[in-house]
Amino acid sequence: MSEAAQLDPEDRKIITLARSVRARNSVPEGAAVRDETGRTYVAGTVALDSLKLSALQTAVAMAVASGATSLEAAAVVTDAESASEEDRAAVRDLGGAGTPVLLAGPDGALRATLDA
Repeated sequence: MSEAAQLDPEDRKIITLARSVRARNSVPEGAAVRDETGRTYVAGTVALDSLKLSALQTAVAMAVASGATSLEAAAVVTDAESASEEDRAAVRDLGGAGTPVLLAGPDGALRATLDA
C-alpha cells in the first residue's frame, strides 16, 4: 500500500487545505498545520517588500498567535523538492523534532513525510 493511501484522514485534510489556499491565492506554496487540539491554521506565501515568509512559517505563526502550544502535523504544497530547513525549524520550534511535515506536490499527491 502506498504512503498516500495510508494517510490518516486528518493528514489528508491538511494537505487539501494547503492545496486550496495555494490555488485560491495564486501563491507559490500553501501550508496548513494542526495543533494539539485538532484546530487547523492555513496560510500561503507572504511576499511583501518588507516581509517575506514561506507558507509554512506563516501557518506556524498563525497557530502561535492563536494560542497553540504544540503541533501534531504540518503540510506544505509546493513545487519544491523538499521543505527548507527554516520551514522545518519553525515546525520544530512549536511541535518538536518528531512532528511530521507532509510534503505534497501541486496536485496534492504526497511526495514525502519529513521530520521537523
